Amino acid sequence: MSEEKKTGADLVVDSLNNHGVDLVFGIPGAKIDRLFEKLDHPAEGSKAPKLIVTRHEQNAVFMAQAFSRITGKTGVVAVTSGPGVGNLASGLMTATAENDPVLAIGGQVQRKDLYRLTHQSTPSATLFAPITNYSVEIQDPNNISEIISNAFAAANGPKPGAAFVSLPQDVDEAEVTIDALPAVKPATFGAAATDDIAWLAEQVKTAELPVLLVGARGSDDATTDALHALLEQTTLPVVETYQGAGVISRELEEQTFFGRIGFFRNQVGDRLLAQSDLVITVGYDAIEYEPRNWNKNANLRIAAIDTQAVQIDNHFTPERQLVGTLADTLSALKEQIKGYELPAKSQDTLAALKADLRAAAEPTYTPAQPDLNHPLSIIKSLQAHMTDEMTLSSDIGSHYLWLGRHFKSYVPRHFLISNGMQTLGVGLPWAMAAAMVRPNAKSVSVSGDGGFFFSGMELATAVQLKLNTVHIVWQDNYHYDMVKFQEEVKYGGESAGVKFSDIDIVKFAESAGAKGLRVDTPDQLDAVLDEAFATEGPVVVEIPVDYSHNYELMSQLIDDAE
Repeated sequence: MSEEKKTGADLVVDSLNNHGVDLVFGIPGAKIDRLFEKLDHPAEGSKAPKLIVTRHEQNAVFMAQAFSRITGKTGVVAVTSGPGVGNLASGLMTATAENDPVLAIGGQVQRKDLYRLTHQSTPSATLFAPITNYSVEIQDPNNISEIISNAFAAANGPKPGAAFVSLPQDVDEAEVTIDALPAVKPATFGAAATDDIAWLAEQVKTAELPVLLVGARGSDDATTDALHALLEQTTLPVVETYQGAGVISRELEEQTFFGRIGFFRNQVGDRLLAQSDLVITVGYDAIEYEPRNWNKNANLRIAAIDTQAVQIDNHFTPERQLVGTLADTLSALKEQIKGYELPAKSQDTLAALKADLRAAAEPTYTPAQPDLNHPLSIIKSLQAHMTDEMTLSSDIGSHYLWLGRHFKSYVPRHFLISNGMQTLGVGLPWAMAAAMVRPNAKSVSVSGDGGFFFSGMELATAVQLKLNTVHIVWQDNYHYDMVKFQEEVKYGGESAGVKFSDIDIVKFAESAGAKGLRVDTPDQLDAVLDEAFATEGPVVVEIPVDYSHNYELMSQLIDDAE
């Protein structure tokens, strides 16, 4: 019997195997069905990544993005042509904005039909070029592996993000005559320039109040370990962006953690940065929180430690850029600032700010109605039910502001938040991916009643996969509240386009096969969460929330004089 011929789909699967891909998320279709056949039914003696079929392509990208952020590996998604590819846009845009390496493989019509008005013919590679690090269409079946290899490299570059590969149907099905390329070890950079590190060390030693601002690219394991080693030796205050959440451990919290910044310019972290005479950014990306917010007067001295040159901004002009591997740069800096101590006056300033940070986490009003829950009360109960091993994934909405400011996380990339694109609908899909790769710990997500229904159909997928998830819906009488309260401030109490139809969240959860719970009165909150966290499999908890004081989130901005 002759040996079975190898197709383009085989070469794709072999390339994914060679790059250590564990999971592929997606939805099949006629233009890419051979690849799905190879993924779902690998030939005897061969292997393929596990296929996770979702209800919507956008959610498939979200799951791949969360997989990437949690594991540090490349998340992979595969979809069919036309609208299947089109539905990737929000997810790939989010992955690129938020430094998550994702490879998307999109089906395409046969090459002969690319420029005809043919069913599902779409200029896919052109479509994704502006929102990915790499976007290419394969024209020769024997080039499949080299293009996929370059896509992996681009997705994992100095600024990680999405890569897109368009796979025409006839390329997917064509016979190939070569083997898949092995994975190429990524280039390493080492620490930043020696002279720049020595310069920064001298600036720290002469500063009155140096502050570290840690962002998304500074939250990987290696960088976090190096940061901890530096802070255990030399006490410096740290402010996190939302995506930098968790870089400060419990042991370092009291002396070094001074809150997060990420939306309105009125947090303790904003005030600390405004008083600093040396801000050292570590893996900070301007898209997380624009420099015009934390450096409103453009008067702060800044040094940037990063993996690539920063984007120069009227409010972000570093005196030096220390470009290299973040962990190595921090380790080298650690050795050169040994013995530095914050002046007594600065320690007094930090003590006062720490007291303000604690006070901000306490409720300051009684909810407007007796059946509503104060946002901080929900966070307090949630915090009490979660361990450091659990993952919290936040969707976008008013709850995102409360969680970003007040939910404490002590392990990097265990509090997932969309702080670049602020994409609605990420919460549940991210939690599902976390449950897949961290199966020994409950995976928790939070959304509003608007964001939940952007991806709520995946609840049935979570049931099918028997995932241990708790999804909490902050229910505010069915409004897009994050838009609503800002419109009310802007337009004298009026809002527009923010009310949507009611859906019974508990019944919806039950219809998908999940357990549905509701907190009818605030005194039930802890007991209901007890039940939710004790339940195996997917659970949805509806919690009516009082957002009547949300306007205070954007009040008392730090003025020009401070």
